[in-house]
Amino acid sequence: MKIDYELLTDLYQLTMAQGYWESGQNTTQACFHMYFRDYPFKGGFAIACGMAQLADLIDSFTFTDEDVAYLASLDAPGGGKLFNPAFLERLRSFRLNVNIDAVVEGTVVFPHEPLVRVTGPIVDCQLIETALLNCVNFQTLVATKAARVCLAAQAPVAEFGLRRAQGAAGGVWASRAAVVGGCASTSNVLAGQLFDVPVSGTHAHSWVMSFPDELTAFRAYAQAFPRNCVLLVDTYDVEQGIDHAITVGLEMRERGERLAGIRIDSGDLAWLAKMARGKLDAAGLQDCSIVLSNDLDEYTIQSIRDEGAQVGSWGVGTKLACAYDQPTLGGVYKLSATKAPGQSAWEDRLKISESAAKLTTPGVLDIRRYYYSDGRIAGDMVYDVYSEVDEREVIVDPCDDLRMKKLAGKSFETLLQPLARDGVTVLKPSLRSARAAQARAQAGLATLDESQKRILNPHTYPVGLEYGLFERRRDLVVRLKGIA
Repeated sequence: MKIDYELLTDLYQLTMAQGYWESGQNTTQACFHMYFRDYPFKGGFAIACGMAQLADLIDSFTFTDEDVAYLASLDAPGGGKLFNPAFLERLRSFRLNVNIDAVVEGTVVFPHEPLVRVTGPIVDCQLIETALLNCVNFQTLVATKAARVCLAAQAPVAEFGLRRAQGAAGGVWASRAAVVGGCASTSNVLAGQLFDVPVSGTHAHSWVMSFPDELTAFRAYAQAFPRNCVLLVDTYDVEQGIDHAITVGLEMRERGERLAGIRIDSGDLAWLAKMARGKLDAAGLQDCSIVLSNDLDEYTIQSIRDEGAQVGSWGVGTKLACAYDQPTLGGVYKLSATKAPGQSAWEDRLKISESAAKLTTPGVLDIRRYYYSDGRIAGDMVYDVYSEVDEREVIVDPCDDLRMKKLAGKSFETLLQPLARDGVTVLKPSLRSARAAQARAQAGLATLDESQKRILNPHTYPVGLEYGLFERRRDLVVRLKGIA
């Protein structure tokens, strides 16, 4: 989708950019990390998403003449123009010069570890902050919701939340993220075209209502789409609708065709699904699937399955595409190190807060993911790429230093992979694929213990700072607060 990412930003990014330039700070190199602080949906994991759009951002980040003219028109609250004309001229020829490393889409991720690392001139790093957060926050949230829904469903899930989504762009990227999280298809045709993901859909209640009666409507649809026939049976009366669908299904069988399924979109879905299964089986239509929809989420789906309903697939819309029960991931983008011109080593930067959860981590960071011998993940270590890892390989919870875990002796991999170098994307086409990301998410979820995938009260996965980094952060806090 065509988006002017250079102005998809908060105004203070641009005022800071001018301030850095006027103060001579624009030559300072900076390192920022994007991460989130708490588990979405009170779950036990998240699914990283939004990196493909982040690559699009880097590919197209250019200030046009129209952009510069708009910024030139802005007035300062105290009078006069907000921006210096010389600064705006610099924007006209501006080109990003950042290095970006990120987890690959579909990776299972956790709080307090970097999903994205950005290094480069501090102006460049600031100018992409807002758009980067917009991409990764929303899509990671939706992909995580989709994964939770699909884990509960244990059957194909179709995402069809476009009509309730937060605008056109939100709807399109939500559909893609839902597929990354595990959905088998989307109703969103534009998302299907843009991202090469499966699309699905049959008919609405209005189809049935437009005909003289339900049976005539069903017969007409079966004639029009004999190879994609799922009949919506709750327009008037569900039991009557099922009977009419059975009539059409038997007629289709006589023609060498098959009624693929029936869909129920209202009422007591568990009870109605069981009643429908009995009727279909009694009529000899054991191969006719039951599709359920109607404001579903992982909790409702789990409840329906717990009652013994045999459901072939699910349609989930509003509560998936809008991440209904949590409006934002809460991801942040924090400065962690700077390097002045001529300086060889990075200098730690730290934001101190009265809340331990908001204390940032200094350094140029990456993640080691450790594995047990059976393939399950054992713990994630956040470490500084320019410092040696303590040989004990102990991690310390960033919010509770009494919680530690020793990971020595286990195999590991590092998670941040190159996305851009010197302002040019290097992300392979295969790493922009939603279907490949979905496969990656499924493989990642399989490495979690079942207790970490519970819908309610999951076990907490261990993520922590490498012990030397923990000590460095603690000492820096002491120094900055003037305690010692």
